[in-house]
Amino acid sequence: MTGTVTLVGAGPGDKGLLTTAGAQALAQADAVVYDRLVGEDILDLIPPRAEKVCVGKENHHHPVPQDQINEILVRLAREGKNVVRLKGGDCFLFGRGGEECEHLLANGVPFRVIPGVTSALAVPAFAGIPVTHRDFTSSVHIITAHARAGKPLKIDFDSLVRLDGTLVFLMGLTALEQVTDGLLHAGMQPDMPAAVMENGARGTQRKVVCGLSDLAVNVRAAGLQSPALIVVGRVCALSDALDWFTPLPLHGKTIVVTRPKARAGTLAQKLRRRGAHVIEAPCIETVEREDTQPLADALQQPHDWAVFTSPAGVPAAVDALRRLGRDLRALYGMKIAAIGKGTADALAAYGLTADLVPAQYDGEHLADALIAAMPQGGSALLLRAKQGGQILPEKLAAAGICVTDVPLYDTVHRCDKADALRSLLAAGKIDAVTFTSVSTVEGFRKAVGGTEDAAFTAFCIGAQTAEAAKKYYQNVKIAKNATIEDLLTCIEEEI
Repeated sequence: MTGTVTLVGAGPGDKGLLTTAGAQALAQADAVVYDRLVGEDILDLIPPRAEKVCVGKENHHHPVPQDQINEILVRLAREGKNVVRLKGGDCFLFGRGGEECEHLLANGVPFRVIPGVTSALAVPAFAGIPVTHRDFTSSVHIITAHARAGKPLKIDFDSLVRLDGTLVFLMGLTALEQVTDGLLHAGMQPDMPAAVMENGARGTQRKVVCGLSDLAVNVRAAGLQSPALIVVGRVCALSDALDWFTPLPLHGKTIVVTRPKARAGTLAQKLRRRGAHVIEAPCIETVEREDTQPLADALQQPHDWAVFTSPAGVPAAVDALRRLGRDLRALYGMKIAAIGKGTADALAAYGLTADLVPAQYDGEHLADALIAAMPQGGSALLLRAKQGGQILPEKLAAAGICVTDVPLYDTVHRCDKADALRSLLAAGKIDAVTFTSVSTVEGFRKAVGGTEDAAFTAFCIGAQTAEAAKKYYQNVKIAKNATIEDLLTCIEEEI
């Protein structure tokens, strides 16, 4: 049975600009054929089970010719797979999506198209440039400035100048001089406002805005590189006044988030909203343990408190109980303790309210709070990782509290982006790395190797995490309180 090919426009790069329909298509994909300019955080949405085929194209370099891409799509579909053809920007705007659909049609392969946000509109918007404005222009014209190697541009500059609208040139940085010279020779005023945006709509976006005659010189002096977009028109004069993106507190900063994949989203999203370029590079992975006998044995004994030391421990406990043929009612009669707000929120998602959350979110303060709650002694059931720290159980035991330590999951050091991180670190392109546990510190260290002299700042949640980071890195900052909001505040103040 022949599968289906879905052409998905990935937008200009940022995951937030991928449409909901596009994200849903990726989640259901058996195979994804993707281009070079698709953002890494969007590629992270591809299911692990899916086959990934990179057919990335660079200027004047097509390692996989278009006819081969067409045949790849047909072959994967005839294998019965649900195929996503993931293209930067919009599928039908200079993306050869129409050609691919024609080939699929000719070969009897069903297809559908999910449009994407085009860089022609998104990038100017992120630079404070409305491509239309009733006080300036009522039209916008999108032109490819890509030409075959060694060939002149086939653009009717005279007609473009007569249109008197906003001109957006895609794929044109290598031909910038040809574009500006062509417009000037066609009669456009030398002081016509113009702009070039590099890495548009991303945290690393840079721009040059000036008069048309100075554009090429200023862009080369600034060192702007592809991918870049050219905008010419009076609306460019609004760029400084309407620029909402560049003033964001973390704009221009590249920040690595090392949290487990299931937990990285909240922090990453909040960093992006502050303008940062975020690299989601989980350095640890939670693997639930198959052996449920320790939990079964523990439940045979009465306990005063059930203690959760991480958000990951909550679903792990639920799953372990389910495999035992039981549910959270097995904790009946126990009070519930959570190490922090995140863990308390995870419990609340399952209908459990934490009876105790320490003022400071770490093992030492959790132990102190439990000891205060059990002045005459008692018993505590720890539901946590095999690799959990020893401060909590040791302090409890020293206070005369009976501790049952049940390992529900393992924390495994694993980072799929280790090579990319090492390259970025070597180039000095990482400004900050966030650590939310000792495990993330150790996982990052294992992934990237020796980086004692690294220029980045390590931002940590919790004193224990900060102490672990100080063993390897010189510049370590700690959030006032062990919360994501305080971590964000610390980053904004220190970076």
